[in-house]
Amino acid sequence: MIISSPLDFHEAARRRLPRFLFDYADGGANAEETMRRNISDLAEVALRQRVLQNVENIDLTTSLFGMDLAMPVVLGPVGIGGMFRRRGERQAAAAAHRAGIPFTLSTVAICSMKEISAATDGPNWFQLYVLRDRFVMREMIASAKAAGAIALVFTVDLPVAGSRYRDAHSGMSGPYSGARRIMQAIGNPRWAWDVGLLGRPHRLGNLEPMLGKRAGINDYMGWLGSNFDPSIGWADLDWIRSEWDGPLIIKGILDPEDAREAANIGAQGIVVSNHGGRQLDGVMSTARALPGIADSVGDQLTVLVDSGIRSGLDVVRMLALGAKGVLLGRAWVFALAAQGEAGVARLLELFAAEMNVAMALTGVRRIDQINRSILDESVTVKPIRFATRFGPDSFSIGRWPAIASIGHSNTQYDLR
Repeated sequence: MIISSPLDFHEAARRRLPRFLFDYADGGANAEETMRRNISDLAEVALRQRVLQNVENIDLTTSLFGMDLAMPVVLGPVGIGGMFRRRGERQAAAAAHRAGIPFTLSTVAICSMKEISAATDGPNWFQLYVLRDRFVMREMIASAKAAGAIALVFTVDLPVAGSRYRDAHSGMSGPYSGARRIMQAIGNPRWAWDVGLLGRPHRLGNLEPMLGKRAGINDYMGWLGSNFDPSIGWADLDWIRSEWDGPLIIKGILDPEDAREAANIGAQGIVVSNHGGRQLDGVMSTARALPGIADSVGDQLTVLVDSGIRSGLDVVRMLALGAKGVLLGRAWVFALAAQGEAGVARLLELFAAEMNVAMALTGVRRIDQINRSILDESVTVKPIRFATRFGPDSFSIGRWPAIASIGHSNTQYDLR
């Protein structure tokens, strides 16, 4: 099929992947309402078109945590990415580094950080889950440091696994899942050859040194469910800070109070995230959560965002709402599944092209010029029941019909 838009990779991936893998990437928690809102709320953020603003020589470059990036985009962590294409994390990392951006390796990746670092030349970040076994966590932090990881992304929104019903229907989990996955692989011979046979070993590479044979892909879902740690609190992050001397980024923040806690423990950054709608269904979208969090802690640490970002236009919207950069998840996984490394490279080219167009037509030439002044003050999105206030500038997302706005003429904004 013809790939002319970042969205085209979704259908291309569906055609190539066994159902259990496609639904694993495409699905969310419970009824998947939050997953849909991530996309729909972001789409309702309208931009102000400006003309005759001299937008020659648009510059997408930026800096995050002392790293120079070709654009404010990072490939975020995705579990078992190596099952979507042969040694998939390695291919995605190579595309990211060619594009001048970092790649983030998941704790539960197929490829290890050592394999990624040996095969690619560029900035890598490492994502770490909250695990019961602190020895395993320490060993993974040490391994990531030894392999040259620049930043540690600590995911905190998984004290328990979300209710992902689509996985049980697809064969990713549930009754007879192993047999169902085999039958689906037989029906997808290109994937079976590329990944099923040539993509071995199918092990969780970062965990294999500690878990040995228990690091196999068949143990993935069970291992995750039994090893998340619901007892962890903010005070427990002190030992992580003592083990890691590079940038620490807390991923999974949706509330300004939690954002302030992250700043208080000395984190250098946060990711405003609802895990792509894969954890607690019914929470607000990241487009709704981002402005208040950015106003609360944006002067203390670097605010990043993920969930629902499907295009370069979405990147510009998120930057205007207060983020300094975005993490991609499903977008790069679908591109990887469809066309491998070349697909991820093409996706990033399309993102850059769309950002160029959006910046030109909103009258800005540099990333640091993107702010709420480029948003249309008449924007409203459907009401939700939430309200809070920060100092003299108000952030209101409310159920009441009072008019508020995302405005370039004032600091009050509303995503209803």
